[in-house]
Parts: sequence; structure tokens; C-alpha cells
Amino acid sequence: MATTLTTPRAGLRRTRPVRAWWRDAAGLTAWTSVLFVVALWVSGRGLQDLGTPAGFLTSTGRLTGLLSADLLLVQLVLMARIPWVERSYGQDELARRHRLVGFTSIVLLLAHVVLISLGYAATDRTALVAEVWTLVTTYAGMLLAAAGTAALILVAVTSARAARRRMRYESWHLLHLYAYLGAGLALPHQLWTGADFTASPVATAFWWTAYVLAAGVVLVFRLGLPLWLNVRHQLVVEQVVSEGPGVVSVYLTGRHVDRLAVVAGQFFVWRFAGPGWTRGKPFSLSAEPDGRRLRITAKDLGPGSRRLATLRPGTRALFEGPYGTLTTAVRKRQKVAMFAAGTGITPIRALLAELPYPPGQAVLFYRAGHQGELLFSGELENLAERRGVRLHYLLGRRSAAAGSWLPAGYATVPDDTVLRHLVPDIADHDVYVCGPDAWTAAVLSAARRLGVPANQLHSERFGW
Repeated sequence: MATTLTTPRAGLRRTRPVRAWWRDAAGLTAWTSVLFVVALWVSGRGLQDLGTPAGFLTSTGRLTGLLSADLLLVQLVLMARIPWVERSYGQDELARRHRLVGFTSIVLLLAHVVLISLGYAATDRTALVAEVWTLVTTYAGMLLAAAGTAALILVAVTSARAARRRMRYESWHLLHLYAYLGAGLALPHQLWTGADFTASPVATAFWWTAYVLAAGVVLVFRLGLPLWLNVRHQLVVEQVVSEGPGVVSVYLTGRHVDRLAVVAGQFFVWRFAGPGWTRGKPFSLSAEPDGRRLRITAKDLGPGSRRLATLRPGTRALFEGPYGTLTTAVRKRQKVAMFAAGTGITPIRALLAELPYPPGQAVLFYRAGHQGELLFSGELENLAERRGVRLHYLLGRRSAAAGSWLPAGYATVPDDTVLRHLVPDIADHDVYVCGPDAWTAAVLSAARRLGVPANQLHSERFGW
């Protein structure tokens, strides 16, 4: 039996390799914008105005407002789905950075409101409440800015972890769109009354360029590109197949599917014609794309996934994507070790079929509560026989041991000891993981303890 890497199937497009400098360029651009904003504040007498209490409050209020505006634009760009940024960071990390930048922007915005109000009140020698009322009702654009601030606070509150746990993904996603409204409503105030925006030709050029670029990437990559792809490919539901209790697979076909730049391990945000079509839901491909049709698989976890079982052949499918970095593009080694829990098997199953590897050089650990919850067991066993994949089903309730990814039957043995026994050379593998957050973190932690380098760890978490 041959031991060389298999050749990828002809006719299917592949993602380009991730370039290390893409990530560096994106981070450098963001930090440069922050430093440039501080430089504009300094050049606008930001330091000189710190000499008096009123001046200190007003000047620091200006700085926090400028930084908040810049980070708001960075936040929008982070989730604009720019292909090279998305492939460099992956949606998991982009979402975390987006959340961190967003909360920082909101804190700075609130500091701006408080400091400017206190500074103006001290300068005018008026009561704080009266000064705030004057600012909001008499300064150009301030009513719009107040509405924009309220929208941004709503986004921040609903993005907190405790709030997200109590919301459906569809509701959270809809509320999250108010960030665009907040940014748009703040712009008139910044241009009409923000002296730092018009203090010099350089400042004016910078802020106009920043807003135009942010709006441009959102329009191009969040609206324009998905619209063009949907018109070009016109995907429709071909059939819906039950995979088990509460789990269905949807097969989709359309025009020029072979030209859709998608690979195993990626996901799309899907909308289907009919009730609720405006609410998108992310689903990974559960089979390697073959150039003729796509397959997604989901468990009934809410209205979005539940509706898949009711779809009829011919239903129009709207999509955004593909997204995700759990692909062959990030691969560093010839050997692969894959870990899946629950419906996390969907992208892993697709990867297992598409990735090139010699027989015997791939291993899959699949976690499920019991035998009846295993998805694609027939397909997985066929792959095991045909391509020499080593399968390990991890059945039963999860171990109560802190940070363990193994079933309760392994509770007396450290999970890294089990992994070392089953895959002695795990450090020579690319490790792909997909499943719930806590379980994924436990797998990655065990792999790190066994010496797997960070650039060989690839994960897709089921969180938002």
C-alpha cells in the first residue's frame, strides 16, 4: 500500500496557504491607527490643556472619545469577513478580539461622555445635569450621538457572556447589527462638533479615510460579495436526510458548485427561503465538497437548526462564506490527530475524507454520550477501512475530573497519559479539534502538555 500523500481531487479549488505576514500586517495596521490617533490628540494641544482641572477633564475626554471612535471602526473591520484577515486569525480568535476591542471601545466611550460633561460643566460653572442637557439639546449632532451611544451600549450588554447564554443565536445576531447603527449615528456629531476631527487637514483626511474604508469593507465583504456569490451559484435544497434522533443532513446543489471556493472543514452562514429567512445560522460542511453538491448536518438545538428538518427540495438557500480555518491550509505535519465531540464531528468528518495522509497516519477520537448518538459511524468506519484511519469512540458521560475530555471510565487516569498511550508520537501530528468550548479546551491543554507546538493545534469552537 502506498505511503505517500494522496493527490487532491482534480477540479476542486483549494484555499491558499495562510501567510504569517498577513496576521502581522492586520495587527500592525490596527495598532498604527491607535498610535496615530494619540499623535493627532497631542498635536491638537492635548498635553498643553492638562494644566487646569477643567482642561484636564476636557482634554482626557477628547482623547477617550478619539480612541473610542477608532476602536469602534477597528471592531467593525474585524468582523467584516475580509478573506485574508479571516484566514489569518480564524473566526474564533477574530470573535474574541472583536469582543475585547468592542468592550474597550464602549468603556472609552462612557469615559468620554463623563469626562467631557464634567469638563464642560467645570468650564461653564454649571451643574452637571444642566450641562449634559445643554450638550444634548443644543450641540449639532448630539441627539443622534446619544441615540448611537444607546445602540452601542445595547450591543455591549447583549454581548456579555451571561446575556449570550440566555439568548438564541438568531436574536443575538440581530441585536448585534445595531453596532452599525451606532457607528453611523455618531458620525455627524464627530464631524460637526468634534474639533479634533477638523483641527487640521491631516486629521480630517485621516478620519474621513478611516470611515470610508470601514464602510467600504463592510459593504464589499458583508453585502457585495455574498450577493454576487448567491446570484452566481443559486443554491437550492436537493434533499433532507435524517441521521438520527433530532439530527438531519441537508444536501444542496446549484450552478457551478465546482467553482465555489470551499474546502472541507469550513462553514457557511445559511438562510433558507420561508419564515425566518432573515436570520442566518452557521453550519459546517459535514462532507468533503465534491464539486456537485454540499452537505450540512445539524442537531435540533433551537428554531434555526430545527427548521432544517422541515425544508423541502427546491427551497432556495442563501449563504455567506465560506469561513473557517479548520482546513488543510493550516497543516504543518504529515500525520493528523482529530478530536470531535457531538456535532463537532461534522467538519472533522469532512476533513478526514479530504486531507491527504498515508494509511495509518490519521487517528480520530470521537466523543458521544452513547452509541446511538454517533453520527456517520458507517462513513467513518468505511474511511477507517479504506484509508487506514484509527478510530477511537469515547462513549459515556464525561469524566468529572477537572479539565478532562475523556469519559468517566478513565477518571482514574490523567487524560494526557491516555493520549500518550494511544498516540505516542502525538507531537508529530497536526491536531484538529471541534466541539463544545470546555471540551475543546481540555483536549488542547492535554496536547500542549505532551509537547504539541502551538502552530500544530487547530480548533473550531461551538461558541458565539
